[in-house]
Amino acid sequence: MNQTRFSGVIPPVPTLFDAHGEFDGAAQARLIEHLVASPVNGLFFLGSAGEFANMSDAQRAQVAEFCIKKVAGRKPVLIGIAHCGTQQTINAGLHAQNMGASGVVVVNPWYNPLSEANLLHHYKTIAAALKLPIILYNFPALTGQSIPVHIIRELALNCPNIVGLKDTVDTLSHIRETIHAVKTDRPDFAVFAGYDEYLLGTLILGGDGCIPASANFAPQLTCGILDAWRKQDLSRAIELQQSLSWIPPLYSMDLPFYNAVKYALQLVGVEISVHSLPPASPLTEEMKVEIKNILNRAGVLNSKSVSRCKDTWPA
Repeated sequence: MNQTRFSGVIPPVPTLFDAHGEFDGAAQARLIEHLVASPVNGLFFLGSAGEFANMSDAQRAQVAEFCIKKVAGRKPVLIGIAHCGTQQTINAGLHAQNMGASGVVVVNPWYNPLSEANLLHHYKTIAAALKLPIILYNFPALTGQSIPVHIIRELALNCPNIVGLKDTVDTLSHIRETIHAVKTDRPDFAVFAGYDEYLLGTLILGGDGCIPASANFAPQLTCGILDAWRKQDLSRAIELQQSLSWIPPLYSMDLPFYNAVKYALQLVGVEISVHSLPPASPLTEEMKVEIKNILNRAGVLNSKSVSRCKDTWPA
């Protein structure tokens, strides 16, 4: 293998609900069409921004099936399947596989820390049970445990269907160490930044892209950085990176950050309502004003900036 299965910019797509907490398929369909028409390189459903941790198994299955069918092969679809238990994770993976997903994403179990032997066994068991490509998801700020680089390397070298890593760590060092440890022997293994602002650094280090929430409402930034990097237009990449640097405070506007991303989507013209499952609560008016200010600082609500990018989007 010498070519990555997945690369580029793949947004973790919000799951949309109505005011009663029911899945809003009509709004989800509009969001999917917005993203399919954008330059993103795939769609990731039921990730952290997709509220998977607050959903029942039945809701997760409903959303996975709906989204895979709606995308209908127009872009690669990744489905988050993580549970705290190995068998539950496999069950969700088999459902995604049967529905026609392009791949699955698996964050390591949370609540109980695992020994390295048990962490390795968890992922190897999942890989053996599924035919789909698997992307590891490292998010120690939420799981309480980082996936060590030597475990990632062992999984990459011994499980051919483990094809990449989403590394949501607030430093480039773990990304750098993973690239150096894995890509020399497995160059097709894709390494993605989980935090938006590390996209350019990840590309410079030899990584493959980013899985950023901002690509839902501002794909012109991350996709523009990727395009500029590929063209070696470094001045444009730096310009866009500086614009992107205004976005991260949006994610701490409220915790969890689901409604902040949904409101940003509403501000850029996607016809959705802003509802999330409890314990998330509605945004205050002050929060809404600050989110709009953040998008203005980043140039996201500047029509000239958006039009400039859209001129290069695929028809």
